[in-house]
Amino acid sequence: MRKLVMMAAVLGLGAGMASAEPLLGMWQTAKDDNGHFGLIQVAPCGNKLCGKLVKSYDENGNETQSDHIGRNIISETVPVGGGEYKGKVYSPDRDKTYNSKLELKGERLEVSGCVMFICRDGGTWRKMQ
Repeated sequence: MRKLVMMAAVLGLGAGMASAEPLLGMWQTAKDDNGHFGLIQVAPCGNKLCGKLVKSYDENGNETQSDHIGRNIISETVPVGGGEYKGKVYSPDRDKTYNSKLELKGERLEVSGCVMFICRDGGTWRKMQ
């Protein structure tokens, strides 16, 4: 019984820590080269963070179909301190995955990434919930 209580306490502590992670939740991306944007749901995936595209919008703000719905736009992401995160970010408009740097500033997330020596500014994402 004592082991069961200890396991429950440890699991509860881990869940509390996960819920305190400020990157978790829904984020609206910046517009891409085509004026399209999306909603990304960030959640734990193993001991890292991932963000799946849950909705896609055209340049007029109308919800649109996308083959990328359900795809991880951010993956392998871990906090490195000071509101910064490192991982991978996928750019649907360029069909490329970049080594990412995410910088959390309150309800805003500055996104950038590099592949080889080519770097790209992913714009500023806005926290939705």
